[in-house]
Amino acid sequence: QVTGYLDDCTCDVETIDAFNNYKLFPRLNELLQSDYFRYYKVNLQKPCPFWEDSSHCGMRDCAVQPCPSDEVPDGIRAGSYKYSEEANSLAEECEEAKRLGAVDDSLSKETRQAVLQWAQHDDSSDSFCEADDIHSPDAEYVDLLLNPERYTGYKGPDAWKIWNSIYEENCFKPQNVKRPLASGRGESFIYLTEWVSRVCVEKRAFYRLISGLHASINIHLSARYLLQDSWSEKKWGPNVTEFQQRFDEALTSGEGPRRLKNLYFLYLIELRALSKVLPFFERPGFQLYTGNERQDAEMKHLLLEILHLAKSFPLHFDENSFFAGNKKEAAKLKEEFRLHFKNISKIMDCVGCFKCRLWGKLQTQGLGTALKILFSENLIEKIPESGPSYGFQLTRQEIVALFNAFGR
Repeated sequence: QVTGYLDDCTCDVETIDAFNNYKLFPRLNELLQSDYFRYYKVNLQKPCPFWEDSSHCGMRDCAVQPCPSDEVPDGIRAGSYKYSEEANSLAEECEEAKRLGAVDDSLSKETRQAVLQWAQHDDSSDSFCEADDIHSPDAEYVDLLLNPERYTGYKGPDAWKIWNSIYEENCFKPQNVKRPLASGRGESFIYLTEWVSRVCVEKRAFYRLISGLHASINIHLSARYLLQDSWSEKKWGPNVTEFQQRFDEALTSGEGPRRLKNLYFLYLIELRALSKVLPFFERPGFQLYTGNERQDAEMKHLLLEILHLAKSFPLHFDENSFFAGNKKEAAKLKEEFRLHFKNISKIMDCVGCFKCRLWGKLQTQGLGTALKILFSENLIEKIPESGPSYGFQLTRQEIVALFNAFGR
């Protein structure tokens, strides 16, 4: 049902589908299977900076909160609550969410030694993301192929709280506009839709990027849903009902197709960033270093092929419409834009499921890297053909996040 032109763009859905499905994605998918792109370093232990995590399925202890009073006898404290029906169902739901949401952090000894040798660069100061301290003892490499983005059982009030915080506090949204999310599914979006059409292109774009990211995550958990969980096998696959509840026009008061169009908008923004960053990767001195010279050379060749393909796309989003007005106002808005996005990357540390947190952090860092590229055009143009690139730099983390987020 999603067809035709996208708002704020000269591009249409059909052109993107044909370009992505037949030309770009098969190559990108091959790139993302390689060692350089499959290992992502992340700190999943950072505490939530905005609120106390009171979720009953909190990652640190998936258990019912104990009574704080020391006066309760041990026997009663241990025995009474656990037999109640509510406690049992909570515990079961918790166990399932913990099991499905757990991150497989197993890496072979060879891989651990190899990743230690990979070159690191200092994080750039003009970052759009709250970068993890990758030198922290809590940061560890995760194999993204072993931890696919899919349904984890993370749902309910805690998941709603994350998305509400993202939309309510970070989307330039005036107080009188109805929030886009509530605990129910059949909410009305009429106020929000009217507001989006009235605001300036930058604020509208910011909202649409977040909506597109939300749509992407919801599509993946609908497409890789746990359909069967028995002792003999686990079966993952498309859950059409789940998808329809989130995107069907009739079930979402007409909002579903708009959410999907925002996903295409997100795609265009990240595609544009890839087309702009080509000079950084084209330098002879740049390599996708893993220590395997033949594979590194092959992957760099494939990477450049993908970037040249991105550049050849005929209907790119024109980011020159961003921050094009009064210089002082534009600079203020750009900084606001950056800080809003940085805040969203911090909210990802409040996600109460390890696997969701991993992919949330990776995708926000990927989008933040795309925005950094789009707003660094002058610096990228000045990159010398040989020698270090002091003006514009991407860390390995940013590179891995950028391509994996685009792959999503």
